[in-house]
Amino acid sequence: MIKPLAVTMGEPAGIGGEIAMKAWRDHRSDLPAFFLIDSPERLSLLASSLKWTVPICPISDPTEVGDVFQDALPVLDHPVTVGTPGVLSKYTGKSVICSIERAVELTRSEQASGVVTNPIHKHALHECGFSFPGHTEFLAELAGIATPPIMMLACDELNVVPLTVHVSLKDAIVQLSEDLIVEKCIITNNALKERAGIEKPRLAISGLNPHAGENGDMGREEIEIITPAINRLKDLGLDVVGPLPPDTMFHKAARDQYDVAMCMYHDQALIPIKTLAFDLGVNVTLGLPFIRTSPDHGTALNIAGTGTASETSLVAAIKMAAQMAQKQQSIS
Repeated sequence: MIKPLAVTMGEPAGIGGEIAMKAWRDHRSDLPAFFLIDSPERLSLLASSLKWTVPICPISDPTEVGDVFQDALPVLDHPVTVGTPGVLSKYTGKSVICSIERAVELTRSEQASGVVTNPIHKHALHECGFSFPGHTEFLAELAGIATPPIMMLACDELNVVPLTVHVSLKDAIVQLSEDLIVEKCIITNNALKERAGIEKPRLAISGLNPHAGENGDMGREEIEIITPAINRLKDLGLDVVGPLPPDTMFHKAARDQYDVAMCMYHDQALIPIKTLAFDLGVNVTLGLPFIRTSPDHGTALNIAGTGTASETSLVAAIKMAAQMAQKQQSIS
């Protein structure tokens, strides 16, 4: 048995409340127990506006979740200004931030087994003084770690890690270094051991250029940066292969040969996984001292309040967080 999962409210003007209620309403018999850190009043009004029957049970402590989960959605009361779906407000940002902080605090104090974050709207948070590029950097700050954690996108068919993330392609090439590749591969390798229970993870490292550089004819990054990093990783005992041509490493037979693809830039990693599992991808943060997953989509302001948003990625994120918690518990 694991403790319940803490699900954050996300951006109140977005779809977080809707997909959390749909996840509980339509999937609770197949899901581990979770609770939402949100306003029961806000969720009740939202359910009423959508004409949904979703009983909301305010709780004051995660220990209450198990007794009510099958009959009502447990909500740890968290104040937030009730706004309009699809309309951002500068008055809700602090509540969003505090919801994340509370989820981390409950997880680190072992009252919850992991954090599942609903999507946030970065511009809305920056309006109230939020100084971080996104969830990942903020979670690192809350964890008190100096080494930036790593974003892994995961589904049943594929796990990918972009070694450079939200920067231009030009800047990604500048950022790429032997040390960066080695550091992020080590963090990924250790996390897959501890959180996924893979005894010796197999890491496939992509090339940067077409055909992995074609022996230097199409670029020298593979020769000067990527291959030296791979050799260092092999010397450390990691199971790594590469640099692999990016255009041939994502078909089914190739995917069967590795546990995670380490990719040189954002789209090199995200295009294949979103093609394979657009609605089922999960964002997993590696390198934190606690479990954190998230649906792999944004706030979807354009459809917020309509009830049409798909809950499948959130359901997958909840299931994956629970699986990781169980693996970690069995290893420890």
